Amino acid sequence: MSNQASTIVELLNAGAPGATAMSSPGGVPLSYRALRELAQRTVAALNARGVGRNDRVAIVLDNGPEMASAFVCIAAGATAAPLNPAYRAEEFEFYLSDLGAKILVVERGKTSPAVEVAARLGVPVVRLAATPAKGAGSFDLEFPAALVATGAARPGAAQPEDIALVLHTSGTTSRPKIVPLAQRNLCASARNIRTTLALSPADRGLNIMPLFHIHGLIAGTLAPLSAGGEVCYTTGFNALKFFTWMAEVHPTWYTGVPTMHQAILSRAGKSADVIKANPLRFIRSSSASLPPQVLQELESMFGAPVIESYGMTEAAHQMASNPLPPGKRKPGSVGIAAGPEVRVIDAEGNAVPAGATGEVAIRGENVTSGYENNPKANAEAFTHGWFRTGDQGVMDAEGYLTITGRLKEIINRGGEKISPREVDEVLLDHPAVAQCCTFAVPHDKLGEDVAAAVVLREGAQAGEKELREFVAARLADFKVPRKVLVLPEIPKGATGKIQRIGLAQKLGLA
Repeated sequence: MSNQASTIVELLNAGAPGATAMSSPGGVPLSYRALRELAQRTVAALNARGVGRNDRVAIVLDNGPEMASAFVCIAAGATAAPLNPAYRAEEFEFYLSDLGAKILVVERGKTSPAVEVAARLGVPVVRLAATPAKGAGSFDLEFPAALVATGAARPGAAQPEDIALVLHTSGTTSRPKIVPLAQRNLCASARNIRTTLALSPADRGLNIMPLFHIHGLIAGTLAPLSAGGEVCYTTGFNALKFFTWMAEVHPTWYTGVPTMHQAILSRAGKSADVIKANPLRFIRSSSASLPPQVLQELESMFGAPVIESYGMTEAAHQMASNPLPPGKRKPGSVGIAAGPEVRVIDAEGNAVPAGATGEVAIRGENVTSGYENNPKANAEAFTHGWFRTGDQGVMDAEGYLTITGRLKEIINRGGEKISPREVDEVLLDHPAVAQCCTFAVPHDKLGEDVAAAVVLREGAQAGEKELREFVAARLADFKVPRKVLVLPEIPKGATGKIQRIGLAQKLGLA
């Protein structure tokens, strides 16, 4: 049944009742039976407080088994909206309002700016109390007295067309867009990843990915659960603890972003014995391009194939992937179509021949049916039923795709996507700033980092340190420009427009 699951409730039926679904280093394992019961209890508790199918539940929890189980159990009967716990109050205000969150779930005893923001917006705050003695990820929900039992308008388990997950994508020319992903989208993507990686009940994944991001939620969580396998949840990536976890957990695989793989490699030499004692079946990389040198080094260090994949939020993660052996892996390429149909198209939407550069477009069961309340974005994103990714690429004669650049100007900082416009708007709030342009600069480890060029108002003064601190007080750390250049003017393109792309070169930063 699970192989063709079209809802999360069906997907969870993949595991044998007594088999471990979730675990954590040093923790008590949680069986599939217990996870299924937890999901039923959670949906019933939400329904009793008026939260049902397609109602939005914002989740602000740190990485770990409770965040994973909260996502799975809430999405079984409502719409999960996980948010980055590192956000500042202004960011929470935007996301909670934009989502129309019905309730906010936070950990009992933890402080978060999201709580005050929710109170201001009139969003009831539900506390999650972890019960680790009952199994990793096990929890109880504590509802505020104000949330009276009303009964949900749409109770029960979610149906295939119901929205399971909503995430925001960074908008370059506009505000971030809401990407609604239906139950069937997530289940199709989990199935695609499971098939690509040949995941089985014998596999144990070590999850080091953040769980407010499509990569960790689908590749790290739903794909292995759809195979009846086990996922061991860490508190998030920590290169210093990685090999200790590996020795304790005995994983068969892990998935990460290139920066994580590089940090792991920098410590792998001292842990050769751990690697030898715990052979991995494969290592997966996604969310940013993996330098071929890193791929080679990982393969020789771990003696396991590195599977580079290509994903994005709008596709519920995976679009293309290099195959497992004996299939061919091409370093520098993101592989062959791995679920949806993938083609490279020209500006009009026609497929271009092998070897020609164009925009990568996808079509398939895992792809969102469109951005929420955004007809303009949808008109631009879909052509003849194909979704345009905004990435530029080339497909060779064997169907292997290589991403050559981004048409969008999003800054990809080690897999964290940053909208330059969002940073611009904050800098422009500074009284001394007249003009601003945020752009990407190359970074040897992260791939890209954030920089900004500003022109000050006449007679005004502000230095780099002051401007960086101004942004840091308003945006999450990863969005703060590492470099702020104060210039007499910002270089413009031929049409007089400031062009973010290529600005790093023009300013001698690339």
